[in-house]
Amino acid sequence: MALSLGSAIALGLARFSYALLLPPMRLDLAWNFAQAGAMNTANAFGYLLGALAFSRLSMRVASRTLFVAGCALTALLMAASGATIDTDALLALRVATGIGSALVFVSGGVLAARLASMSPRDAGLVIGLYYGGTGWGIVISSILVPLTVLPVAHGWRVAWFALAAGCAACSGAAIWAARRIESAQPLSSARRGADLASGAPVPRRRFALALAGYACFGIGYIGYMTFIVALLRNAGMSAAVVIGFYILLGVATVVSARMWSGLLDRMRGGQALAILNGLLAVATLIPAMLAHPLAAFVSGTLFGATFLSAVASTTAFVRHNLPASQWPRGINAFTIVFALGQIVGPVVIGRVSDSAGLTRGLVYSALVLAAGALLAGCQKPLKKVSELT
Repeated sequence: MALSLGSAIALGLARFSYALLLPPMRLDLAWNFAQAGAMNTANAFGYLLGALAFSRLSMRVASRTLFVAGCALTALLMAASGATIDTDALLALRVATGIGSALVFVSGGVLAARLASMSPRDAGLVIGLYYGGTGWGIVISSILVPLTVLPVAHGWRVAWFALAAGCAACSGAAIWAARRIESAQPLSSARRGADLASGAPVPRRRFALALAGYACFGIGYIGYMTFIVALLRNAGMSAAVVIGFYILLGVATVVSARMWSGLLDRMRGGQALAILNGLLAVATLIPAMLAHPLAAFVSGTLFGATFLSAVASTTAFVRHNLPASQWPRGINAFTIVFALGQIVGPVVIGRVSDSAGLTRGLVYSALVLAAGALLAGCQKPLKKVSELT
């Protein structure tokens, strides 16, 4: 649970809080939807750079060290985002924040996989708890942003400082947990570095369908998370309804760890990701078809209860199918295609929304998620870990 505050920082506070900031920033800075979406594209590009950096840094640096560095960097950059109103500077800061977020999220995923290996019977739950921690960040954002966006010119800047403080507060417990996990296996970091340097490469072609399905997930889910608040506000829903929706989405994300742990333990191929992608497609279509608060709450609950479990399913896939020495590279391979999908998603869905409306943009997101479900469903399990080692 303490380690999961790392995912709260990396995604809940550093990325998904932007959906709440998008309406006031777009109005204040006169952005169109493509420009607004470009902020999340910039963040995703930074996330890709961070994931690529992790693949090299993890050979020489302990996961705990990368985790600590990512937490500190993310908190500082979130504060810096409140210090400027220049669009180009904000884009650059979103790139840098994405790098820090990737270091936190990927290294935390490796630590969560190692923690799960200490408790094999609860492995699915442990991994789900880590990724579900993003929900705490969403809940914190849902409380902090409405309280700190001031009704004045550039009043959104205070919210960035508040979110930075939230990142700093979560970092304490998360770093403590990372140190505990690392100290439980004091030789594993060095041994893992040697394995990465000399071991066999990760067989990416053998799980290409799972990677493609996950790339579709990255495109589709980020379209929803970037523009859903703007859609609800454009539909005439009150600020209280929108805040309630986002809090409900965050709580559902936290609860999802228990809901899907059995699925992650049982399914060794891409079937878990396929099921979760299919449910996300349904959740994304609901607010596009029905402009009603009840529909929004149903959509938010289903989406929140599903989307981070899709991320967890890829870590579970790596644990089931690759030897422990290849876990960092396997997790990083999924992280890279995830980042690529998130780079494409906001701009493409933003352009669709500018030309055909936000509703059409969500429909496109749902179609991409459905395609991801079909691709992942065709992924077969690889050889068992015991057979590879």
